[in-house]
Parts: sequence; C-alpha cells; structure tokens
Amino acid sequence: MKKLVLSLLLTVVFAVPAFSQMMEVGNMDKMDDMMGMCIERANKMELTDDQITKLKPIHREMQKKQARFKADLKIAEIELMEIMEVKDFDLDKAGSAVKNIEGIKTAHHLEMLKAMKEMRTILTDEQFKKMKKMMPLKINKKKPASSMMKKK
Repeated sequence: MKKLVLSLLLTVVFAVPAFSQMMEVGNMDKMDDMMGMCIERANKMELTDDQITKLKPIHREMQKKQARFKADLKIAEIELMEIMEVKDFDLDKAGSAVKNIEGIKTAHHLEMLKAMKEMRTILTDEQFKKMKKMMPLKINKKKPASSMMKKK
C-alpha cells in the first residue's frame, strides 16, 4: 500500500506542474477568453449597453480569480516539492499537500463555472448561439502521460 501511495505521489509531483497548466488552467483560460471575446465583439453579438455593463464586472472578477488560482496552485506545488526534498519525507504531509492541490483546482473550476453560468443568463438565446459560433468551447482530449513524456 505504501509503495502504491508513494508511486502516486511521485507521479503527481512530477506531473502536476506540467499537466495542471495544460489541462485545467488552459480550460479555465478559455472560459475567461470567451467572456472577454463577447465584450470585445459586443457589436457583432448585438449586446446592449446594459448587458455589457453587467458582463464587465463578472469578467474582471473572473480574471482576478484566475490570477489568484494560478498563484495558489504554484505555491501549493512548491510546498509539495519542499516536503519531497528530503530522502525520508513524511508521506502523510505529502498526501495532504496533494489533496490541497486538488482542492484548489476543484474550487477554482467551480468558481469559473458559476461565472460562466452567470454570464450566460445575461445573454439571449440568439447571442449565445453567436458566441458559440465565434469561439466553440472544446474540451481537449487528454493524452496518456507516457505519450506526452516521449514528445519532450
């Protein structure tokens, strides 16, 4: 059991910085980009002044939360690396650090989804269709870690 936990921790320690930025952070950035794109292309989407006034503060909050998330995630990853620096590191502390990293990611993802939901309630059905045509939100297909490592 300890070997399994250790191998999982080692996988996370080396994989978290690279994959978190490619997967979760990338998808959240796309949500922020989509909202920014809507504001920038307000004329094409036929947004009213009232809609723009409502969308701007949501977008700013989304940008702030994205910046905080990136910083908190980086700090949590550094803390995990600090725990793992010593030869005989504390497995419980490392496990807690990994759970903390995942908690940060989950909380941020939920916050971004709330913002997207709020933004979409402001748009009409027709505006939503225009937004989707301008910038479709596609979820990146995840590649197995082994194939991604080989490309380096």
